[in-house]
Amino acid sequence: MTKIVNDPEEFPKDSLEGFTEIYSEYVQPVHGGVVRTAASPESEVALVVGGGSGHYPAFAGWVGPGIAHGSVCGNIFASPSASQARSVIRAADNGAGTLMMFGNYAGDVLHFGQAAEQLRAEGYDIRIVEITDDIASDSPQNHLQRRGIAGDFPVVKVVGAAAAEGHSIDEVEAVARHVNDKTRSLGVAFSGCTLPGSTEPLFTVEEGTFGLGLGIHGEPGIATEKLGTADDLAELLVSKILEEEPPRGEDGYDGRVAVLVNGLGATKYEELFLLYSRISKLLRKAGLEIIRPVVDEQVTSLDMAGVSLTLTFLDEDLERYWLAAADTPAFRSGSVENSGATRREVTAETEEAASAGAPESAEQAKKIAVILEALEKTTRDAEHDLGKMDSVAGDGDHGQGMVLGSTAAAESARQSVAAGAGSKTLLARAGAAWSEGAGGTAGALWGGALARVGNGLSDGEAVDDAAIIAAVVGGTKAIEEMGGAVVGDKTMVDATVPFADALEGAGDKPLAEAWDEAATAAENAAADTASFAAKKGRARTHGGKSVGTPDPGAISFSMLMRTVADQLATK
Repeated sequence: MTKIVNDPEEFPKDSLEGFTEIYSEYVQPVHGGVVRTAASPESEVALVVGGGSGHYPAFAGWVGPGIAHGSVCGNIFASPSASQARSVIRAADNGAGTLMMFGNYAGDVLHFGQAAEQLRAEGYDIRIVEITDDIASDSPQNHLQRRGIAGDFPVVKVVGAAAAEGHSIDEVEAVARHVNDKTRSLGVAFSGCTLPGSTEPLFTVEEGTFGLGLGIHGEPGIATEKLGTADDLAELLVSKILEEEPPRGEDGYDGRVAVLVNGLGATKYEELFLLYSRISKLLRKAGLEIIRPVVDEQVTSLDMAGVSLTLTFLDEDLERYWLAAADTPAFRSGSVENSGATRREVTAETEEAASAGAPESAEQAKKIAVILEALEKTTRDAEHDLGKMDSVAGDGDHGQGMVLGSTAAAESARQSVAAGAGSKTLLARAGAAWSEGAGGTAGALWGGALARVGNGLSDGEAVDDAAIIAAVVGGTKAIEEMGGAVVGDKTMVDATVPFADALEGAGDKPLAEAWDEAATAAENAAADTASFAAKKGRARTHGGKSVGTPDPGAISFSMLMRTVADQLATK
């Protein structure tokens, strides 16, 4: 449990503020994260990493010579927003291209992907390589669909060394894909973690057992195993990973491995040392040569008690990169020469003020702002229940994310109203605020949907009910387009599609009546998601555990659509 906290919603920001002060010789803050304090050579490819907070040292702790040039820092267990990624990349780029790396999670893929598209349009050379080391999250045949856990560290370390050697962006990207293909991890959890401000863990582990195949965002293991001795645990972890050892003598691999025994946040170092001693014996017995083992906390999950094992199967080049010097707040190796580089100058990004709209549109914008404030209240009232629902087969942060997103959107709307903005501008800015405030998959989807609705409105006039319905249907359908899910996957889409279909088929009914019927359709569909297992998202890896519990994204969507219906009926 996190005990040193002021406002739980500000915990990631407050923590990052202290980190940048402590390690000011390494990092300096920019909007969305941190970049190196010292300038890098102009010809050096920039490596930008990132993801949700709560995993320290990942990812900001790896920023420094020999590893990363910048880190994008999201909320607890939530991906950063696209605007945060853009800011960090602009500040970190050295003119030779930027490679973005992050664990393979839907929110990160969405937000970093949006940032890459926007920056490419500005002329930046942006590449993306997702890290997919967790063998518990998918089959060997679907290696590139797996999620990233502690293998993030050796992969990022190797890629940072390749960039420091002066290789081109094409070469660095090739190294990233190669080392990701050669890295495998598996973790276990002895207890769940607790979000800042909460008094209950996201999941519990029965005494005398452990969760096998945990996720680093507070997801429970995919299976429960009986807890035995350290020898038993070492045997399990080593044997499972070595099932995917590449053939020796192929592709330069001859039995050399980099080893990471990683603590998840609340496991004592003495326990990690003991476990490593047993792991090392098993690896040597299998004929493997261990190259500079790391036994440490490199990718944590708040206060989770647990451990993971990562092996990277090395060739000559990967071994050289693994052993290369690095100097960061969380990892130091060898001696990094002081190039005499000057301080990197970064420019703070500022948001343009909202422009005023026509009086009729501004009046309509005021009504939309009232609705957004009602959505914020609904999410705050439901935060705990949504989090508990999400923790059954996910990471338990859905309620928190919805609060952060709706709060940011409501505040943005208030600012737009004060500026006299029209309805189109208000929703565009509110969507961007929701996306940035929440991060994560839901943040990207809600933010994109609000912006799409705004595109169907006007700053020059108030629009009629038919135009509002068309805009809302378009925004709701955008959720399916952006997320890639379909009805039956047990996601938010299971509620958005029936809602959009009902609203679109309302004919000439008044807006309040049409919305009420559409909200009912969403509520019924959301409740029905309890009857089947998830096929997409983080819950997918937990199979039947999600049966009996409705999808939290579908439920929250239906709740908010009911709130809008209530607002339309009374106002």
